[in-house]
Amino acid sequence: MNTQTLQKWDETTLGDICDKVHGTIQTWPFGSQLHESDYSQDGIPVIMPKDIIDGKIQTNNIARVSEKHIVRLQKHKLKPGDIVYGRRGDIGRQALIGKEQDGWLCGTGCLKISLGDKIVNPKFLHYYLRDEETIKWIFNQAIGATMPNLNTAILRSVPVRIPDVSIQEHIASILSDYDDLIENNIHRIGILERVGKKIYTEWFISFRFPGHEKTKFAEKNLPAGWHPENLSDLVDFVKGIEPGSNNYKSNIEPGHIPFLRVGDLGSRSSEIFVEREILGDRIINKNDIAITLDGTVGRVAIGIYGGYSSGIRKLVIKDKRVNREYLYFLMLSEHIQNIIKSHAKGTTILHASESIKYMKFALPNKVIMTEFGKLIKPIIDEILSLKGQNENLSKTRNQLIPQLVTGKLEIKI
Repeated sequence: MNTQTLQKWDETTLGDICDKVHGTIQTWPFGSQLHESDYSQDGIPVIMPKDIIDGKIQTNNIARVSEKHIVRLQKHKLKPGDIVYGRRGDIGRQALIGKEQDGWLCGTGCLKISLGDKIVNPKFLHYYLRDEETIKWIFNQAIGATMPNLNTAILRSVPVRIPDVSIQEHIASILSDYDDLIENNIHRIGILERVGKKIYTEWFISFRFPGHEKTKFAEKNLPAGWHPENLSDLVDFVKGIEPGSNNYKSNIEPGHIPFLRVGDLGSRSSEIFVEREILGDRIINKNDIAITLDGTVGRVAIGIYGGYSSGIRKLVIKDKRVNREYLYFLMLSEHIQNIIKSHAKGTTILHASESIKYMKFALPNKVIMTEFGKLIKPIIDEILSLKGQNENLSKTRNQLIPQLVTGKLEIKI
């Protein structure tokens, strides 16, 4: 540890910083301000804890309210540089608001940190609050016997050590470069998936597959040699397990592997580890396809590794008439996604395991299935490669965060 560097860092608290820069730490809109009936299909996005994944805001299934409510919810509007925290459960979860979220709302179950005068770089503070030691400190202060709860008093008392603004900006720039590379790869993955979806739709929905001009249509208006099938007859949906939170480890130990929960099938990486021995065969490997059927239903993932919770199913092909490439884009298809959503039940937490028996589809003949697999395999391989790159980038960034934001690693400007 470079003590000379550390002497340049000021020790303060998050509350003192906010007071000095005319900032605020405030709670979400209470029930009297934001009602269930205020939500709509279109309008201004409202950020909830479920939308905060790996330091970013994910917009899949984000809630919205009509613009007519914005005036009375003005104090909950977000601006670039704000930091949004989830209040319950995974209370280390927070995200930095960027330009694209300007004017969005801090929603139920979230706390908002707004910095006024730019004495503190918001990006630096965001990374400082992601440091493992800071997260542990917050967790130890959190209130709640069964589920930790965060409040404004706890956030105000968080110890913070800050260097000169120029050093803050340099540290933020270094760490942001990693996040930018990760985001770029996520964008490339999205493009690859859209290409795959388009080819799938052309071949299997519009029936414009190679040679379709000469193909006769027979059973139920399907091309000759194609048959309606129940997906469960060809694929097993292997349900995960719940090892119990007492078996969770926040850091990897010998004999432990990552444990994937429903949220980890988004862009978030698992931050929980479980002893491999207690998982049995409930382990997903990077070539496996997984889907969520509880909570946020219908998330499809490949390129992940670890044990997995009961809200997730691993898809195991038991009939060689289906290949991995076809199965992946079948699960992403609007047809299957609609089946999952239409058979999901529950008010606060959705359960969609019942949807499996309704997953019927048109199984193409062997020639078309094989050709599709050959065409799509390079796309799947590139997706897996980019996800592997992101895993390494995230690991390096996470190793750098405690070194940089605490001053252990000296920064020369």
